[in-house]
Amino acid sequence: MNEFFQFETEEQRCALLERAKRVAVSALQQYNLRWVEIEFIGISDTITYQVRTNIDETRLLRIHSDRRCSNEIDLELQFLDALIAAGIKVPTGITTPSGLRWLTIDTDHGFKAPLVTVMKWVDGVHAHERLTEDQAYQVGVLIAQLHEAALGFERPSDCRGPVWGINSYREALAKLERYAGTFLSEASFILYQLAAEKVISQLDHMNADDFNYGLIHADLHLGNLVFEGGFPHPIDFGRCGYGYFLYDLAAVMLSLVPNQRLKVLQGYESVRKLGSNYIHSLECFFIMIMMENYSHHASNPRETESLKSEQIYALAYIHEYLRGRPFLMNVVEPIEIDDVPISS
Repeated sequence: MNEFFQFETEEQRCALLERAKRVAVSALQQYNLRWVEIEFIGISDTITYQVRTNIDETRLLRIHSDRRCSNEIDLELQFLDALIAAGIKVPTGITTPSGLRWLTIDTDHGFKAPLVTVMKWVDGVHAHERLTEDQAYQVGVLIAQLHEAALGFERPSDCRGPVWGINSYREALAKLERYAGTFLSEASFILYQLAAEKVISQLDHMNADDFNYGLIHADLHLGNLVFEGGFPHPIDFGRCGYGYFLYDLAAVMLSLVPNQRLKVLQGYESVRKLGSNYIHSLECFFIMIMMENYSHHASNPRETESLKSEQIYALAYIHEYLRGRPFLMNVVEPIEIDDVPISS
């Protein structure tokens, strides 16, 4: 049986989107949603569509990848319910007329039937890199509120979620190694390997406790935040799982400049304090997530040129990290690989 998600080539991607559209329409029928418009949003760990109904409501339909099991989806939906109860505006799942919160939808012969969920749409606009300092502060407040809610969340005994740590990082590194040649020189990849060794060593020495570890969003970049009236709302909890709370903070900082990062941290600490020497660990997660992101996109030929263009910045961060010099709150100048001594 072939996996539903197959899109390493352009031909496979087109075939996948054709299968997905038929699955989406079939799912909407089972949810008994009378839709007037369905618009493709994107494809990553899920295939997503915006759906407008005949009563002027907007829904988000998600087709989940084969790596996502029903228990993980149940955990996500129950966590979203808990966040709503805590006063945080997030997408929430809707049920079918028979009370189901996710469906298995049959597809073309020879392919696994994917899992599908339909969510309430969260209104708002993306800020992208135009984030103001006040918006950055509010992002920090929001992340702290998410983590406070996570501390009070009791995981159902029959639900499990992914764990974002050393093992998941090693899996990402294995994929990165397979595709590194598409956007990295040999000398650049040596620096990546040295940085990965340091990340793993730091992760291995971290101690998880109830204060710094729990259920996290795990994909909290700016694309997964929308703003409404100056306040951010988190969306796309598709990677929701267990990890260090600093992982969420590091994820949002990848696309921010130092003064915005400082405001995020100030906002966060207005709700819950960070531990001692947290910058050292935060920078470790920053490098970790940066590599995971490149691993995720490296297999897509459409992303290759963009990945190449980003390396003058990525290598600058890696260079500072390997030297043991703080970089999150400093302006780091882009560098070429020829400027970096391999013995760093």
